[in-house]
Amino acid sequence: MKQLKAQPDKEASMKEDFENVKMVLSGNKSAFTKLQKKYKRVISSLIRKMIRNEDDVEDLTQETFIKAYNALSTFQFGYSFSAWIYRIASNTCIDFLRKKRFPTISINRPIAGAEDDMVFEIEDRTYIPDVNYMNQERKNLLMKAINSLPENYREIIKLRHEEELDYSEIAIKMNLPLGTVKAHLFRAIKILLSQLKGQRSAFLEN
Repeated sequence: MKQLKAQPDKEASMKEDFENVKMVLSGNKSAFTKLQKKYKRVISSLIRKMIRNEDDVEDLTQETFIKAYNALSTFQFGYSFSAWIYRIASNTCIDFLRKKRFPTISINRPIAGAEDDMVFEIEDRTYIPDVNYMNQERKNLLMKAINSLPENYREIIKLRHEEELDYSEIAIKMNLPLGTVKAHLFRAIKILLSQLKGQRSAFLEN
């Protein structure tokens, strides 16, 4: 009996999600807040299984919803919104872990126990001749976007992602309430993603 009751509940939930998505796409941005409130806890729980640091969990949860909002026009109504946003959250975590993992490997570290201080050699897989130039261009675009932020947003972004301070340390340093710091960081990331999306498209077209 419980199994029979669950199906209509699931269908009702999907229908509710579809209605909210349609409202957002038609210009009612506040409808996205309903989706965010509905799925924030489960998305945070999903991310927490992959990421240990609680501050990173909150950042990635916010980033997931920002990405979902910006990509909402690509949502296909034949699939559930929950599965769609879970996939975004999972991919966001994977990207985050990749970025964290790569800088920890030193190609000049001697191999333990080897004679003549042998070092790791990594095969050159940069088939694109201009890859270094493109990476530098992306860094330049990011710095340009950060520098264009309002001063308070710019400072919070730099404290969080360059100096790697946690929320409470930023709040103390800037003499701001903790909630204000989190809200400012959320808005700053949203602005950056929006700007970088447009700049990246322009860069790829050139």
